[in-house]
Amino acid sequence: MDKAVGGAPCRVRRNVRDVNGILLLDKAPGVTSNRALQEARSCLEARKAGHTGSLDPLASGLLPLCFGEATKFSQFLLDADKTYWTVLRLGQETSTYDSQGTIMDTRPVTADRPRIEAALARFTGEIEQIPPAYSAIKQGGQPLYKLARAGVAVNPVARRVVIHRIRLLDWQGERLELELTCSKGTYVRSLAHDLGQALDCGAHVEQLRRLALGEFRVEESVNIGRLRDLSGPEERAALLLPGDRAVDRFPAIRLSVNAAYYLCQGQAVFAAQGHPPGTVRLYEADGRFLGLGQVLDDGRVAPRRLIRSLERPDNTKESG
Repeated sequence: MDKAVGGAPCRVRRNVRDVNGILLLDKAPGVTSNRALQEARSCLEARKAGHTGSLDPLASGLLPLCFGEATKFSQFLLDADKTYWTVLRLGQETSTYDSQGTIMDTRPVTADRPRIEAALARFTGEIEQIPPAYSAIKQGGQPLYKLARAGVAVNPVARRVVIHRIRLLDWQGERLELELTCSKGTYVRSLAHDLGQALDCGAHVEQLRRLALGEFRVEESVNIGRLRDLSGPEERAALLLPGDRAVDRFPAIRLSVNAAYYLCQGQAVFAAQGHPPGTVRLYEADGRFLGLGQVLDDGRVAPRRLIRSLERPDNTKESG
């Protein structure tokens, strides 16, 4: 049996199963993303699993987990925009830019609301951001947080990120409550640190919760306790979403049985006209999800990333 993360653990069996789909997990604070993944994997007895970008241990909220054939599309969720709710503690800087680090500096908070709102506006849009030294980004093949804990000097490289929107929800003295939507690669901890510098008082993340990732919302998710409470792996697997939900932003094409056969043999096939070049979702005539294809300049569709699992969504359109 695995070590439990609060409550009874799931029982690990010798025989793992081919499980396909996406689980929207509401990760608890204080748990690493990998630990949450392994717990869910053991509950489902899944052969293959992966997450779609880690959440800080401090953070809670939406963590989509991909199983089986759905792992082929996890990159598209990694690239999706994210929405967070956070509480910042003004007046204190920490070594990790969050409440789990050592306090490095304490200063009085003198900013008023107009100054805070003006500072937040400067961090909206495309900005350059330096990730925290305590992060999973790798330097020389090692995560920065491991190097930092070992006392090795780390030099995170600045990156361009986009913060689409920041809403000031509440401000009470030293605590600032925000909701923000941002691009992949954005660190809310770095935003807190940089905002604290702009306000001349320092700041760090006290609470953090992911509310959305792409089209997925935390309201659709389940926590590990509910997963454990279900009677077995089959009932738990019923919570999985079909793998094509990870790529539903791409247009859908249905192929005839013959076209689908040759496509799965690696050949480009003709589909109905009217689809511009680009990535598309591919389905057989009966609704079976085949994977992703690429519409070529001559109108043919070439295989890009195909799967073996049978999935029958009801939101496709007939073509070809």
